[in-house]
Amino acid sequence: MQRCGISEVSSALRSENVELLLFLRDSTDNEAIKLRKLAEEKGINVREASRRDMWRMARLNDSNEPPPVLALVGRDPEAEIDQILSSGGVLWLLAGARYPVNIGFTIRTAEVSGARAVFVDGKLSHSEKKSAKRASMKAHRFMPVHWVDGGEIVGLARASGFRVISLEDSGDLEPWEVDLTGDVMLVVGGERDGIPSSILQASDSVIRVPMAGFVPSYNLQAPMAVVAAEALRQRAQ
Repeated sequence: MQRCGISEVSSALRSENVELLLFLRDSTDNEAIKLRKLAEEKGINVREASRRDMWRMARLNDSNEPPPVLALVGRDPEAEIDQILSSGGVLWLLAGARYPVNIGFTIRTAEVSGARAVFVDGKLSHSEKKSAKRASMKAHRFMPVHWVDGGEIVGLARASGFRVISLEDSGDLEPWEVDLTGDVMLVVGGERDGIPSSILQASDSVIRVPMAGFVPSYNLQAPMAVVAAEALRQRAQ
């Protein structure tokens, strides 16, 4: 979903659905300046980022110099729920998550693995939501994140043709034994109480990541990362 550098971004502007362009702040690169003008003429959202952020976010870094431009392709960070559900792909639901840092880490994991959007069912204050966004390393700027009622969004997803696959210790299948392609909503539960039983009952499959240690569970984002990577692997085949 990222196009990196002048050549890739130029090609994307000709043939792909570019939702956002991110330019290196104060860049004097003539080709980047031309691309910015073209993007503004097309009505594409344009933002700027620091040298450090551009280098950190770039998919390709062949030197210490960051690329002058990055493009976000195929995913609208401002998409509303109905747009998201009509677009298909991989969605994540964090059902009952409480800790802002964990929520931020999971948003980042979902974004980097190509998810369409993240839904969060968690009772957080305004300041806690801001903390979660900070912990996401700005991933929320490049993917829709909506705070929702978990049961309602599962119902809407199923009505829109999504399969619902929950990740829980009680699961009887491992991630690589389940089809994670097509339109799927992947669900992880809160740190303390897990996924609500009503959502588990509405799930098409319940999967678990194998464990072999004494401690009875992983941290929230660890099994999510395993499933996100497996979904990415399956969808790339």
